[in-house]
Amino acid sequence: MSEPQTDKFNARGPDDEAVIEAVGYTPVSESRERSFPLSPLQIGLVLVAIPIIAVLWFLFTARSVSLEFSPAAQEVDISGGVSFELGGVHLLSGGEYRIRARAEGYFPLGEPIVVGDERSQTFEFAFTRLPGRVTFVSEPGAAEISLAGTVIGSTPSAEIQVPAGNQTVTLTKPRYQRLIMEVEIEGLDRAQSVSGELLPDWAEVTIASIPAGAEIFLDDESTGQLTPATVEVLSGEHEIRIKTAGHKSHRQRILVAALETIALPEVTLQQADGIIAVTSRPAGAGVTLNGRFQGETPMEIAVKSATDYRVQVFKAGFAPRERSLSLSSGEERSISLDLNRLTGKLVVQADPADAELLVDGRPRGQVNQTLTLPTVSHRIEIRLPGYAGYSTTVTPRNGLTQELKVKLLTLEEARLAAMKPEVKSAQGHELVLLSPHAFTMGASRREPGRRANETLREVEMARLFYLGRHEVSNAQFKAFAPGHDSGEFQEHALDKDDMPVVDVSWEEAALYCNWLSKQDGLPVFYRTEFGKVTGINITATGYRLPTEAEWAWSARQTPSDGKSFRFPWGGNLPPPDRHGNYADRSASHLVGRIIFGYNDNHIAAAEVGTFAADANGVYDLAGNVSEWISDFYEIPGADKSTDPLGPETGDYHVIRGSSWMHGTITDLRLSYRDYGTDGRNDLGFRIARFVESS
Repeated sequence: MSEPQTDKFNARGPDDEAVIEAVGYTPVSESRERSFPLSPLQIGLVLVAIPIIAVLWFLFTARSVSLEFSPAAQEVDISGGVSFELGGVHLLSGGEYRIRARAEGYFPLGEPIVVGDERSQTFEFAFTRLPGRVTFVSEPGAAEISLAGTVIGSTPSAEIQVPAGNQTVTLTKPRYQRLIMEVEIEGLDRAQSVSGELLPDWAEVTIASIPAGAEIFLDDESTGQLTPATVEVLSGEHEIRIKTAGHKSHRQRILVAALETIALPEVTLQQADGIIAVTSRPAGAGVTLNGRFQGETPMEIAVKSATDYRVQVFKAGFAPRERSLSLSSGEERSISLDLNRLTGKLVVQADPADAELLVDGRPRGQVNQTLTLPTVSHRIEIRLPGYAGYSTTVTPRNGLTQELKVKLLTLEEARLAAMKPEVKSAQGHELVLLSPHAFTMGASRREPGRRANETLREVEMARLFYLGRHEVSNAQFKAFAPGHDSGEFQEHALDKDDMPVVDVSWEEAALYCNWLSKQDGLPVFYRTEFGKVTGINITATGYRLPTEAEWAWSARQTPSDGKSFRFPWGGNLPPPDRHGNYADRSASHLVGRIIFGYNDNHIAAAEVGTFAADANGVYDLAGNVSEWISDFYEIPGADKSTDPLGPETGDYHVIRGSSWMHGTITDLRLSYRDYGTDGRNDLGFRIARFVESS
C-alpha cells in the first residue's frame, strides 16, 4: 500500500545522497500593470520618421510636370493635390489638377490637367489678350462704327473695348462710300486709335438744256437747281427730269459710279402747244392717247391746243380708266387716275384640313377657305409637316369663282409618285418599276419535284427596284463585246440580233452591267480589279443582275390576288399553248424530256418578247432562256431576311428560271434553283437596278 503524497518527496540517485525537494508555485498577480514597449525617445524618432518616409515616397512616385505658358506667367497656382517645384519643374502625383495663372495684359487662365503615368510630362497654355481700349475717328465725322456687323458707336468715339486680334471695322455715313478696314487690335488693355477717310458716294453730273433755266428733278424730286448746273447724284441708277413752262419735260435714266464726272449731252426741250401730265395709282400703268401707246405713268404728253383727246390708263389686274379733254394754247393739264383693282374668287379645298395656305409667299391661314384675289398671276402653296408640299400658279378672272382641290401626299407617297414607272437605258433596255413586299421563297417539302436547295423562308422586301422587261439581246450585248457569238444548237441559230444572248459567263454578264452603267452615267454596282469582279457596292444605283429575291418575287407575285403560283401559268401541268418557250413536242428530237401535248412553235430560243408579258409587264421570266442571278450560290437557311443579296463569297452563282430545253416538273417550277459559273446555250440574263441608294 503506497504512502500518501506530500508537497515534498525524496529521491536518491545511485551515487548521490542529496535530497531534491518540491517547491510550491505562486502565479503572478493579474492586476500587475504591463509596461509600454517603446520609450519616449523611440516614439519621437517614429514621429519624425513618418513624414520623412512620406516625403521620400512622394519624391519617389511623383511625376515631373513642366508647365509652359505663352507668354510667361507671372503667377502660377496648382490646386487639387500636393505639389513641389524644383527648378521650374513641378512634382505631382497622378490625378486631376487645376492650373491658375496670371500675366499682365491677359485674361486670367484657369485650366484643368490630368497627370498620367509618364515620368516626365509637359503641359502648354496660351494666355488670351485683354481687349484694347480703342478710339475711332473719321473724316468726315459722324460715321457709324460697326464691328463684325454690330453697331458699336459713331465717330469720333470715346474709348471702346474691342477684342484683341484682327478685326473687321466698317464705317458708314449717308452719301459716302462704305469703308471696310481690317484692323489689328493690340489689346492688352492698352489705348489705341483707329482712323479712316470716307470717300464720296456720288458723281458730279452736269446738265444743260435749250432753253436754259429748266428745273432739274432727280427721281421726281426737285434738286432746287436750274440748267445749266452740276448736280451731285448718288451712285446707282436714277432718272433725270428737266422741265420748264411751255415745253414737254425731258426724262432720261442714267447709271453713275462714285467719283465720276459726267457731262450729259445738252437737251433741246420740245416746245408744246399744250401738255398733259398723267399720273396714276398705282404707278407704272400704261398710257394711250387716242389709242396710241405713249409710255407708263408718271409721264407728260405734248399735245396740240383746241384738239379733242382721249387718255386711257391701264394695268394688269385693274380696271382701265380714261379721260377726255381739250387744251387751250399754252395750257398744262394734270390728270391723276386711281385704278380699281379687278378681283376673282378662288375656293381652296385641301386634305388634310389643317394644312397651311400661302399666297405669293404670305401665310393666309388654313386651307378650305374662299379667297378674293386680284386678277393677276398668284403663287398658291399648301404645306404641312410630314407631307410633300403642293404649289401651283393661278390667275383669277374678274367676277368669276374658281376651285382648287388638293390632296397632300405623305413624304413616302410623294417619293413613290415622283419615281418614273419606266426608265430606258442608253442601249434601249426598258426597265419597269417594281415595289415589292414580303413573300415566301422556296418550296414546301411536300411539293412534287422539290429539290433540297429550295428552303422555305420568309423574305422582307424594302427596296424598290427596276427590272428589265426583256432578256439582254445579242445585239445589245455585242455593243459591249463585238466578237461575241451565241452560236447554234443542232443547226438552229441562237445568234440572231433579237434573240437573247447566251453562252455568256456570270462575270461577263456582270461586266456588261458595269459598262452599261457607265454609258448612262450611273455608279457601277460591281467592284472590279484588273477586269475581274471582286465585290459589290450595295448603295450603287447602276445596272446589275437581279438578286434572287427580286427574281423570285417578280416571277411568283404577279397574280392580282397575291397568291404565289407553283408554275408560271398556275398550279398544274401542262401549260396553255404558247404560254412560253419550254421544251415542247417540236423539240422532242433535240432534248431529253418535253411537256407532252404542249406546243409553243419554237424548237430552240425565240426572239425576246415573242410571248405575252406577265402582270408586271415583264417578258420571259420563265421559259426561253434561264437567267444569271447576282447572288453567290448556297443552300439557304430558314431564317427570315430583308432584301437579301446572297452570300459575300462563293464558287458559283445562282441560275433561275426554266429555258427552252426544260420540260420536267422539277425544272418548270418557279422555285427551281440551279447554279454555275460558265455560260451555256440556254442561259442568258436580264438587267436590274435599285431605284435609290440605300
